[in-house]
Amino acid sequence: MENTAKAKAAIGDDYSLTRVPMSARQSLWSITIVRVGALATISQFMLGATLGYGMTFWQAFWATVLGSVILQIISFLLGYAGAREGLSTSLLSRYTGFGRYGSSIIGAVIAIACIGWFGVQNSVFAEGLVHATEGKLPLPLAATITGLGVTVLVIFGFKLLSITATITVPAFLLAVGFGIYHVLSDYSFGDLLTAAPAGDVLTMSAAATMVAGGFIIGAVITPDFSRFAKSGKDVFLMATIGILVGELGINMIAVLLALAARTNDIVNIMVQTAGWFGAFVVVLSTVKINNLNLYSSSLGFTNIFDSLFNLKLNRGKVTLVIGVIGTVLSILGILDHFVSFLIFLGVLVPPIAGIMVVEYFVLKTSRKELDETRKVGALPEVGKMNPITMIAWIAGFAAGYTIEVGIPSINSLLISAVVYYIGALLIKNSSKNNNMEDKTA
Repeated sequence: MENTAKAKAAIGDDYSLTRVPMSARQSLWSITIVRVGALATISQFMLGATLGYGMTFWQAFWATVLGSVILQIISFLLGYAGAREGLSTSLLSRYTGFGRYGSSIIGAVIAIACIGWFGVQNSVFAEGLVHATEGKLPLPLAATITGLGVTVLVIFGFKLLSITATITVPAFLLAVGFGIYHVLSDYSFGDLLTAAPAGDVLTMSAAATMVAGGFIIGAVITPDFSRFAKSGKDVFLMATIGILVGELGINMIAVLLALAARTNDIVNIMVQTAGWFGAFVVVLSTVKINNLNLYSSSLGFTNIFDSLFNLKLNRGKVTLVIGVIGTVLSILGILDHFVSFLIFLGVLVPPIAGIMVVEYFVLKTSRKELDETRKVGALPEVGKMNPITMIAWIAGFAAGYTIEVGIPSINSLLISAVVYYIGALLIKNSSKNNNMEDKTA
């Protein structure tokens, strides 16, 4: 069985519908550099600049810490489950409350969200190339080159994602370091720590929501690459280093730049301070996040077809198809009108984490079967869908939209977890009572 899995992985399938065997697990560096790459991006830099434009340094620091702690907890718990079982998020969800059909819904939400963001990021990547060539390269051709280029990288699976991140992450951090040195050399660090923001005041709740909400989908899809981790310790270190470098580090550098330059247009600052190298790295930074967008989307689609139609598609071939679709959409400009829908999908994601964590770590309904089948590298049979799961998901989604106190993404996560836990216990107790009545009769 393990040899079959290796053969599939070799042609791009990358264990999309099976457990990742221990023989295929990767080093701590390999998974951590991918995680840092998902956070060390220009979009994360822009988030930090937004905080620095509306908050003091220390206000932004504590907002980032609050949002990051939330992300760390979610990332580690789901990442640990993914590593222990060797399963991606959409496949793991089958055994954490959602069942076969419910997991296909999760796969669809994640796949559509990720392919959408792939297209949006590809447009940014292509526009960067157009500017870099001073308009000599037309946008449609640039979008085709960038979209298909990333698609080819992702077809070859996790190993190539890690190699790409190993090149692009240090380059991005080097450009960021050069930019911060150039800008801050004319300012007193102590003065910046006490400087008032230049823009409208941003509340702590709103800022923490931005931090947590900005990477909540990334936290939920942590199993997509933590399944290649060798141990729970590696997952913890990966998540922690990712948060410290990619979230806290990048955010606070951007905050300082915003306070110094009195603007939140950090991309322009990067280009001005680091010149062509800064422009190149800004463009290149989209490659890392687009790798993960397309990778997670391909895993979601393979799970959908397996769950609904029992078709075991090759992940590499799926990647090629959706990569072409995402590229075409970015060329046509349709995705400019798709962002609001993608943000809506983002609100659907936090409740997934709440339900999965409660099921896997508290209720443990499928843990015995998972433990037994893990020994032989197989997967247990699973039910179609649990109605309590969908009720909890809807309740969490509604809470995120309607409750104005606190952080919406966390409200939705907690409400879904509580509703699922109570509902599962009620069903369990009801089944026990019915069994006792049958025996008595």
